[in-house]
Order: sequence, then structure tokens, then C-alpha cells
Amino acid sequence: MNNVLYYLAAEGGETLPLEGGNSILLPKAYDIVWSLIPFLVILFVFGKFVIPKFQELLQEREDRIEGGIKRAEAQQAEAKAALEKYNAQLADARTEAAEIREAARERGKQIEAEAKANAEEESRRIVAAGEKQLEASRAQVVSELRSDIGQNSINLAEKLLGGELSDATKQSSTIDNFLSELDNVAPAGK
Repeated sequence: MNNVLYYLAAEGGETLPLEGGNSILLPKAYDIVWSLIPFLVILFVFGKFVIPKFQELLQEREDRIEGGIKRAEAQQAEAKAALEKYNAQLADARTEAAEIREAARERGKQIEAEAKANAEEESRRIVAAGEKQLEASRAQVVSELRSDIGQNSINLAEKLLGGELSDATKQSSTIDNFLSELDNVAPAGK
């Protein structure tokens, strides 16, 4: 501290020599040389080995980071393309599903119409078969009735005439006459 005060007290800004003529601001020459040699050795070692290795590591890290960014951008682009492709497929699937539903509706209507037509055709066929069966039953009943009425008319005629109509030709002509008279009378009664 004394040295500092000594210099501050000096006038004119000159550096005053200390004891032995040394300046406080300028070290001795041997100190400069012996400080400069290790500095140069350290500088050489750093310049030759450490700094290139450090720059190589920094360059490698920078390449990894840039490569990672590029890979991430590429993956993001791929993901975006995959998403767009998925959305397009989803839209196509929805369109196809709508078409399938519409086709199914149309097919259902067509099946319903075919079923109605088949049912109507079957109904007509059943009605026609019923009418045929009814006509056959009617014809059978009429035939049986003719036969019964004919026999009854013969019996009645025998009782009325008091004789037997055993001749087949007479019976047949009598029955036919009686039935034809019945046929003429029946429509008038309706």
C-alpha cells in the first residue's frame, strides 16, 4: 500500500522508481521471458491438440444437430404425407360406405318389390287354384245333385204314374227333361 501512495504523491504522472530502480508497472525481463515460454508452450499445445479436437467435436455436434433437425423435418414431412394419405383413404372409405349403403337400400327396395310381386303372383295362383278347386267341387256337387234329383224324380214319377220306369232309356230321357226344366227355372229365381 505504501508503494501506491508513493506513486500517487508523485507529481506530473511520472513513474517513480522503487527501491532498486524497478518500475511497478513493468516487470523484470526475466519474468517476462519465463512467463512467455510456458504461455507459448501452452498456446502451442492448445493450438496443436486441444483446439482442433474441440473444433472437431463442435463440428460433429453441429452436424448431429443439423442432421437431427433435417431428419426431424423429413419425418415430420413423412408424417404429414401419411396423415394426408390416411385422410384421403378415410374420405374414400366414407364415400365407398355411403355408396354401399345406397346400393343396399336400392337392393332392399328391389328385393321388397320382388317379394311383393312374388306374393301377389302366389296369391293369384292360390286364388286361381282355389277357384279351380271350387269349380271342380261345384261340378261334382252338381253332378251328385243331378244324380240324386234324377233318382228322386224317377221315384216320384213311379209313384205318380203308378208304374215302374225301369227302362234305362226312359229313365235317362225323363231325368234329362226334368233337369233341363230345373235349369230353366233356377235362373229365373235368382
